[in-house]
Amino acid sequence: MQRRDVLKLSPLALAPGAFGYTALAQTPKPNGGELLINVLTYGAAGDGKTLDTPAINKAIAAAAAAGGGTVVFPAGNYLCFTIRLQSFVDLYLSSGCTITAADSPKPGEATGYNGGTYDAAGPAQPWEAYQDYGHNHWNNSLMVGDGIHDFSISGPGLIHGRGLSHGSASSRPGMVSFIAEQAGVGNKAIALKNCRNVLLRDFSVLKGGHFAILVTGVDNLTIDNLTIDTDRDGMDIDCCRNVRVSNCTVNSPWDDAICPKSSYALGYARSTDNVTITNCFVTGTYQLGSVIDGTWKKFDEQNRAPRNGRIKCGTESNGGFRNISISNCVCEGSKGIALETADGATVEDIAITNIAMRDTSDAPLFLRLNRRNRGPSESMRLGTLRRVVISNIVSHDSASSTSSVLSGIPSNLIEDVKLTNCYFGHAGLPTVLPNGKPFPDWRSIQVPEIEEAYPDLNRFGPTSCNAFLVRHLKNLEMSHVEIAPAVADPRPAFWLEDVHRADFFAVTAPAQANFELRNVTDLRIFWSRATKDTALANVVRQSI
Repeated sequence: MQRRDVLKLSPLALAPGAFGYTALAQTPKPNGGELLINVLTYGAAGDGKTLDTPAINKAIAAAAAAGGGTVVFPAGNYLCFTIRLQSFVDLYLSSGCTITAADSPKPGEATGYNGGTYDAAGPAQPWEAYQDYGHNHWNNSLMVGDGIHDFSISGPGLIHGRGLSHGSASSRPGMVSFIAEQAGVGNKAIALKNCRNVLLRDFSVLKGGHFAILVTGVDNLTIDNLTIDTDRDGMDIDCCRNVRVSNCTVNSPWDDAICPKSSYALGYARSTDNVTITNCFVTGTYQLGSVIDGTWKKFDEQNRAPRNGRIKCGTESNGGFRNISISNCVCEGSKGIALETADGATVEDIAITNIAMRDTSDAPLFLRLNRRNRGPSESMRLGTLRRVVISNIVSHDSASSTSSVLSGIPSNLIEDVKLTNCYFGHAGLPTVLPNGKPFPDWRSIQVPEIEEAYPDLNRFGPTSCNAFLVRHLKNLEMSHVEIAPAVADPRPAFWLEDVHRADFFAVTAPAQANFELRNVTDLRIFWSRATKDTALANVVRQSI
C-alpha cells in the first residue's frame, strides 16, 4: 500500500483531470516523477483550532528535500503563522480548503494565538524611509518566499488573512487593528522577494492585510484567475519583470486593486518591465467578503468605504515602468486608472485599451509627472512620462468635481500622449465638493501645481474644466473623443496650459466655449462638434 505522504507518480498519471484539477499537472521535477505530499500526513489537523504551521512547513521541507513536488491541502481550515515557500514546491489548495492567518499579537502583547507569532520582519535598512513599512519587509507574512524559484500556489481554495494587520492606523468595522511594526505581527498574505518562475492561480484571498500579494523583484510571474476581497492593496507588483496578470477579480475599497510599482525596497532602483494586465475586474464598491461569498453587497451611502479599487502604476517610482499593457478590464465604483512618476523614474511605452469604467469616484484618467523625489539624493534625476496610448475607453457617470488630469511640472513635461475612440460621461457641474462644502465659482478656481507632493488626483481639488486639465505637456493627440456631462456643466471641457503641439480631431462636447488656453503653441482642432475648426501657432490666453 502506498503511503499517504509520498506518492511516486509518473507525469502521465497527472494528466489534465487527475485529482479533478489540471494545475496538478506540472512540469516533472528533477527527481523524474511527481511527488505528492498530503499535509494531513505530516500532522496538520485542518480543524481551525490547531496551529498547523509546523506540520505544513515540514511537508514543504520534505518535498524540497526530495527535489520538488506538490503539497496538497485537502478540505479543512488550516490555522497558520508564517508558511515558508521553497523552490520546486507547488502548493495545491483543494476545494473546501481555507488557510487562515492566525491572530497576531495584540498591542502590548508578545505573542498571538496559542503563543505563536509570525516570522520576524527583519532588520531595518538604510532605505526604509523611501517607502511604507510593509514594502520593506517580507518575512512577516502568512506565506513568504525569498530568493526561490520554480514554484506555484494554485487550486480553488481560500487564503483568509484574518489575523493580519492592514498596516493602517484607521480601523475597519469588526476588525482588530494589529500594529504592523510590532514584533510578531503579520501584515501580508503572500510576500515574494527576488524570485523567478512563479505561478499564482485560481485561489481566493479574503482580507489580505496590507497587501494580499506583494511581489518584489520577481521575474517571470503569472497571476491568473484569482479572486481578492481585501481591505488594503490587492496586488502590488514591485520591481518585477515579465509579468502576466489575467482574469482576476479584485475588490479593494480602501486601497488600490492592481498596482505595479518600482520602489527602492531592494536597496537599489529597479524598473518594472513587460507587464500585461488583461481581462480583470477591479472595484471598491462592495462590502468586504461579499465578493468571495457571491452576495455582492454594496456599501450603503451612509457607511460606504472610500471606493479606491483602481489600477495604478506608482506611486513608488524610483525604478520606472516600461512596456506596460492594460487591456480588456472593467472598473466599477473605483478611482480612475493612474500613471504616476514622482521619484525620478522613466515611465514609457504604455498602452491602455478596451476599458469599461462605471461610477468612477474621481476622474477616469490621471497621468502625473512631478518631483516628490522620495529616494536617495544621489539617485534623483528628472523623471519622464512619455509614449502613452489610450484607446477604446468608455466611462459612465464619473464624479466631476475634479476632471481627468494630465500634468507634468513647468521644468519637466509629459510627452507623446494619444487618446482615441473614447467616451467620457460624467455627472456634470456639482453643487458641493466631496467634503460637503459648496462648489466654488468655477471661474475663480486656481488649480495648484503641488510639484513636490504625493501625486494624488484629489490633491488638486476642484478644477475649472469638466473633462481634461492638460498642463505641461508636449505632443498631444485626441481623436474621436466625446465628453458627455449628465447635467449642464458650463466649465470648458478642456483646459490646456503650457501645452505644445496639440491636435484634436472629431472631438464632441456640448456646444459652449470648450477650450481654455494658456501658453499654448501649435494647436489644431478640426472636424469637431466641441468648437469650430481652429489652427493657432501661439496663444498666451484665449477661450474658444
